[in-house]
Amino acid sequence: MSQYDPNLDPNVDINRIPPSQPVYTETIETVVVRPESNTGWWVAGILSAVVLIALFWVLASGGNDDDVEMELARAQAEVAQANANADQAVIQGQIAGAQQSVEFARADAARAQAEAARAISEARTAQAEAARPVIIEAPAPAAPAATGSATITSTSPQP
Repeated sequence: MSQYDPNLDPNVDINRIPPSQPVYTETIETVVVRPESNTGWWVAGILSAVVLIALFWVLASGGNDDDVEMELARAQAEVAQANANADQAVIQGQIAGAQQSVEFARADAARAQAEAARAISEARTAQAEAARPVIIEAPAPAAPAATGSATITSTSPQP
């Protein structure tokens, strides 16, 4: 096997191709020139440096767990206080509702007492009217006609 590609143009001098850009041949008979670049290594190095800095920062700030725990405890206390306030508001609402129900019951009781007093008064008025003697006034009998004779009966008054 030789180092020369039979598909290359014989007029091209291989020594004139710069060494920084190697020439690779493929089976589809095209020449691909790929310049070498260190950009990928630079990006990987910068990313690893950022990761190391972040790691050192996390490890260095690990001693501040007391502050975090204090903030967490403070937040939990605020949540507990908010829950207690909410419970107290619910209880106050229930008390206000019960007081309103008591006021409605008192108003209903006063109304019932007034109706009972009116019913008693009407009953007494009806009783007083029933106790009065009943006088039935009947019209007087008509006078007998003057043309006829007088009839005397046993129930007629005698002069």
